[in-house]
Amino acid sequence: MISRITNARLVDGRVVDIEVAEGLISSVKPAAGVSGLAPTTEITEDVGGWLLLPALAEPHAHLDKALSAEAVPNPTGDLLGAIDAWRSAGPSGVFTHEDLVRRSTLALEKLLVSGVTAVRTHVDVGGDLGASGVVAIREAAAGFGDLLDVQIVALTHCPMTGSEGATNRAALRTALEVGVDLIGGCPHLDPDGDQLIDDVLRVAAEAGLPVDLHVDEMLDPDVLFLRSLARRVIDTGFEHSVTASHCVTLGMQEPSVQSAVAAEVAEAGISIVPLPQTNLFLQGRDHPTATPRGLTAIAALLEAGVLVAAGADNVQDPFNTVGRSDPLETAALLVMAGHQLPEVAFDLVSGNVRRLLGLGAVTFEAGSPADFLAIDATSVREAIADAPMARRTLRRGRLVASVDQTPTVHRN
Repeated sequence: MISRITNARLVDGRVVDIEVAEGLISSVKPAAGVSGLAPTTEITEDVGGWLLLPALAEPHAHLDKALSAEAVPNPTGDLLGAIDAWRSAGPSGVFTHEDLVRRSTLALEKLLVSGVTAVRTHVDVGGDLGASGVVAIREAAAGFGDLLDVQIVALTHCPMTGSEGATNRAALRTALEVGVDLIGGCPHLDPDGDQLIDDVLRVAAEAGLPVDLHVDEMLDPDVLFLRSLARRVIDTGFEHSVTASHCVTLGMQEPSVQSAVAAEVAEAGISIVPLPQTNLFLQGRDHPTATPRGLTAIAALLEAGVLVAAGADNVQDPFNTVGRSDPLETAALLVMAGHQLPEVAFDLVSGNVRRLLGLGAVTFEAGSPADFLAIDATSVREAIADAPMARRTLRRGRLVASVDQTPTVHRN
């Protein structure tokens, strides 16, 4: 199918018409205007001079938890309180298969409307839940057809090691049978984090799957499993991609340690996913003076050449009671709390996420994927600052979601 996006303004100021064939850009030309277009049977989407950007992407969601804040309160507001609240809710019958499908479907719709065309979600595996969450999320994702790329990470419960981890290891085996795209876990929460890393890399190698671990989601500078992970990936020659999400304690190290660990991470080819929304919410509650921000060492990682891609993590659940399912919110926090320039922050929630997910970069050149966000803004900075909901999401050159926003000031 051939389609055309017209009157699109690029970040360099050009107003262009873009032709798309088989989901890829076939040409980018100066806008001809309606009168200048040859009659065709193409599908045409006129974006009316709005800014056209590469589509957004979400590298770290929790669709099974999303939008559950009302049903599962977290009175303490910290990470352990959220974990306890979530795990207590499961056996009490708060959630059903239908509820999981409904909430995750709504969460995906919110992301799609915001301009997201690719999502990686972690799904709890273990305990009384077994792999039921994976089944529900797969069902929800299937309902979107080719509107979204959805990758599922089996997020194993702790403990995974020792005799007490037998049930959770069995749940992981079931999840692999049901079908997941990556294997995850939390070494900093396991009684033997180094053993968990070894076990995950071994199981992933046997299954031929990449790895995405929650790593060092705490403020204790004596905990640094990220360095252990990098060294084990190098030592084992693990052949698939490895992602480490959170990595909060790296941000608590001296600059020399940050640089040294970042170099090891780069050598190992590990990608890092900072998650400012949830970590700002959860971390630092017992530090009333000079409260840490709970972010990883983004600058040191970028300087070392590490692929860094930022996500929202939890959205309106016990781990983060707010959140708009909009990567531009993440980008704004990267600017304000992570001290990144707007253009860098945007790439961390767009192009870098696509690289992380193994998708092609959107470059506005022939052969580039035609996944776009058209937004009523004049620049990347303004898009991040105002986050207008007047948007068009285009997937493979086809309009898949839209929002119109018309503010009105009533003067008497």
